[in-house]
Amino acid sequence: MQSHHTKHFIIHNYQNESVDNLIKHAQIQQAATFLRAGETVAFPTETVYGLGANALSDIATGKIFEAKGRPSDNPLIVHIAEQNQLVDIVDNIPPLAIKLMEHFWPGPLTLVLPKGKKVCKSVSAGLDTVAVRIPQHPIALALLKACQLPIAAPSANRSGRPSPTTAEHVLEDLSGKIAGVVDGGAAGVGLESTVVDVTGKVPMILRPGGVTMDQLRHVVGEVLVDPAITDSDQKHGDEAFIPKSPGVKYQHYAPKGQMWLVSEDFGLEKMRERLQALVKRDREAGYRVAVLTTDEGVDQYTADHVVSLGQRNNLDSVASKIYASLRTCDQMGIERIYAEAFPKSGVGMAIMNRLLKAADGKMLGTE
Repeated sequence: MQSHHTKHFIIHNYQNESVDNLIKHAQIQQAATFLRAGETVAFPTETVYGLGANALSDIATGKIFEAKGRPSDNPLIVHIAEQNQLVDIVDNIPPLAIKLMEHFWPGPLTLVLPKGKKVCKSVSAGLDTVAVRIPQHPIALALLKACQLPIAAPSANRSGRPSPTTAEHVLEDLSGKIAGVVDGGAAGVGLESTVVDVTGKVPMILRPGGVTMDQLRHVVGEVLVDPAITDSDQKHGDEAFIPKSPGVKYQHYAPKGQMWLVSEDFGLEKMRERLQALVKRDREAGYRVAVLTTDEGVDQYTADHVVSLGQRNNLDSVASKIYASLRTCDQMGIERIYAEAFPKSGVGMAIMNRLLKAADGKMLGTE
């Protein structure tokens, strides 16, 4: 692997600046120069930090797979600044897709569309479809406009690790392996985009994320959910299965310690009793143990590390802290993590999807 001195582009106080002003920043221009030269650059989006490279170059996108240690059958999402760039990337745009673009772009929605000829093979993992979105983050938009290229950008972490929500997380995993990182502080949503396949008659969610199923149904009516989401073990480790979306086939978001979810099927009280009993048993056996809970549950646990992800009645606050909390557990040398489960309504579907992926599908009952 080529060794880099990873350039750290820090952009301060950008929140009140327009995208057009941000484009003029020397840091953005230099990062764009790296991308045009076929290098990899990490940058913030409203979901997590992405690791970008020219989506029209197999050599450039190959550096993403190399830096991340990413399996080659795991497709990448192409990020663009404007809809008119789709002409180079997709073969045609179904009417349903246009409706969704009008409502959710820019934003945390990725659409799987018929692939155009210019997209390189590694981006689509050899499929006849390509995943595309327009991000909402002003730094991401400024960088995309400055380099004037479609940019393939999976999360900027080592493959399988918790996704990065700060530039520090990126450097922790990829320093010396990528050309640069544009530092815009903490990402917003904290969970990757919702991925929807619009190549069939009915849109299908391939990966839940920041745009919920209810929001999608409000715009286009019927929406299906890929069975791989609700039966994650079904596809896990199946060598013949080729995913149309990132985050489907492989274990993702995993901390270094072992992790389990504890079911809430029999109510919060039972879940917390069961969880504390498991923590007590493991600590007595000599393990360092952490609990992922919410504000309401913090005082009910005794463990080596108890972290609140947010408020149970505000799942958006929970979504934004999952990955950073898992990385903190790694830094503290936590060997076992127990996480409370959440209702799967709204953004809860995405939260449970990520927690189950991090736990490699391990869910414990309370009975």
